[in-house]
Amino acid sequence: MKILFVHQNFPGQFLHLAPALVERGHEVTALTDESNTRKSPITTFRYRKPEPRPDPAVARLGTTYAEMTNRAHRAARAAVVLRDQHGYEPDVIFGHGGWGETLFLREVWPDARLLVYAELYFAPRGLDVGFDPEFGKAGDGKAFSVVARQGHQALMMTQADAALSPTEFQADTFPDIFRDKISIIHDGIDTARLAPNPLASVTLPSGVRFDAGDEVLTFINRNLEPYRGYHSFMRALPAVMRARPNAQVVIIGGDDVSYGARPSEGMTWKEVFLDEVRDRIDLNRVHFTGKVPYAVFVGLMQVTRVHCYLTVPFVLSWSMLEAMSAGALVVGSRTAPVEELITDGVNGRLADFFDTDNLAETLVDSLARPEAFEALRQEARAHIIENYDLQNICLPRLIAFVEGRL
Repeated sequence: MKILFVHQNFPGQFLHLAPALVERGHEVTALTDESNTRKSPITTFRYRKPEPRPDPAVARLGTTYAEMTNRAHRAARAAVVLRDQHGYEPDVIFGHGGWGETLFLREVWPDARLLVYAELYFAPRGLDVGFDPEFGKAGDGKAFSVVARQGHQALMMTQADAALSPTEFQADTFPDIFRDKISIIHDGIDTARLAPNPLASVTLPSGVRFDAGDEVLTFINRNLEPYRGYHSFMRALPAVMRARPNAQVVIIGGDDVSYGARPSEGMTWKEVFLDEVRDRIDLNRVHFTGKVPYAVFVGLMQVTRVHCYLTVPFVLSWSMLEAMSAGALVVGSRTAPVEELITDGVNGRLADFFDTDNLAETLVDSLARPEAFEALRQEARAHIIENYDLQNICLPRLIAFVEGRL
């Protein structure tokens, strides 16, 4: 078959799937934003970068819809060129629905089977909006705004022949009228690479080295921000470091914002919450690394004694599953996306997202008694291998989904 992937940051979630389809003899092509610099072995075409985001003062509640349809228009214009000038006619189109890119492709190629990656459906209540009252309550104005943001998502799902979500939690955010279209298949975890290593060592960009057995506590965000519980983690640190005077804390993540609002002008969330506890922690034992190469991340997951993962009810990070695969003891937030994978006391530990005393106590106990939680580490890896292994579980199902056999 001729298969077209559409993703503004390709390969994105299709990193393993697209090459696997090539190996099976399919003709695989990608369409992405011209500003995307990620490399891929897949033949890739680019659409013109969309115009700047519409002025919210003019577009008002239609701002997001206007932004997404602008991107969809650019993608569709590039698709027309592929069709008319190159004679390209895909059998299957598989696009990420989050940025609107698939919205007009049905009009360009009406006979193609249209698949969408359904990552999360915005909601005015019950998910991330209003979950943490410290960062704003979910009043009527916010609810109206969130409902307006559902516009391109609903249209995307109406047009799709089938959709895919990586977890039950994420699939269940979509309205019942769309739920039957959604298959639940995770992108997959490379459990061979993310495996325990009792001889592991890792050197941070600063030159600091840690070995397996060291008392290391890790925390990772793409960007350090409240959506991923950075503020809760930092507020728990003083008690943790006081109780564990030999513990070393490694905090990985950028200074930008991936989700939610930005802090006051000139500040980063990293600075805001570091300043809140600065005088109560030993900064010589806290290592902010920024973003690190993947090999460093893997080494840290093999070395860490405890890995802390916190999130509001939102998209679940790959990093938590990768930590479990590497045999790390994960202390996660008692929130729905985490609870889908971690059962407290079975394959990890859970703590309240808002109760920093409870979080600190759980982290301290986990750092103090590593031998007591060895079974949890083993069960965590077993759970990932059984349900989320890339080669044996997820990739075969992803291929079947694209080929129409699922």
